Amino acid sequence: MNIRQRIYEVIEPSAGHHHSKTFDIAIMWLIVLSVLEVILESYDSIKSEYGYYLDIFETISVVIFTVEYLLRLLTADLMYPNKSKLGAILAVMFSFFGIIDLAAVLPFYLPLIFPMDLRFVRILRLLRLFRILKLTRYNHSMQLVVDVVKDKKAELGITVFVTFLLMLLASAFMYFAEHESQPDKFPNIVASFWWAVTTLTTVGYGDVFPITNAGKLVASFMAILGIAVVALPTGILSSAFFDLTRNQKSEEAKTCPHCGKKVE
Repeated sequence: MNIRQRIYEVIEPSAGHHHSKTFDIAIMWLIVLSVLEVILESYDSIKSEYGYYLDIFETISVVIFTVEYLLRLLTADLMYPNKSKLGAILAVMFSFFGIIDLAAVLPFYLPLIFPMDLRFVRILRLLRLFRILKLTRYNHSMQLVVDVVKDKKAELGITVFVTFLLMLLASAFMYFAEHESQPDKFPNIVASFWWAVTTLTTVGYGDVFPITNAGKLVASFMAILGIAVVALPTGILSSAFFDLTRNQKSEEAKTCPHCGKKVE
């Protein structure tokens, strides 16, 4: 076995290498600690006193994440054996996890390469929180969520589209119903969209509300409809979770716990 194959088996959770579990746990802890470091850095008192040590930890974690990312590119052809070497590298780079891995380290390097405005640098540093998405690669429960969303992405896409359409129509109706009575609250359809969002999601902050009879009628309809809109994706995801977990348990029941081979 060559060194690239060994590296691939260690860094890839599904490869089954005996050191892969240790590697996964170490990376998971590093992700959690790096996110905690970003949170602690937001406290001025902590940053002023321990900023030096936080920066050292940030540099170490970025170096480790960078090495991990480069190793995944190095072993890309083992992940995608049916592609060319360049095609496999591009497939890893533009995959969901590849983009997350790159986003985990890019905010550190960009200010070093390009001169940037301090405010933009702060925004980039805040993007380091996206590192927590890397946990989905190593955590079975979070991977289950990703699998469910992928499996039901068509149904969820339709739900999002229908929800957006309803909010747009409600914004238009509310604008025509309330604009003359409340020109400051409903100046245009785009501004009325805020009311539609808070009403359809059943949040209802109360900062914008109708005072005309027509507006109250539209608001009543939207408030009732909001219950169904919120429940619709919940039902889709819950049924998908049930089906996926049931299938996984069925597959586990057909697998020998000692040798891992399928039992007919």
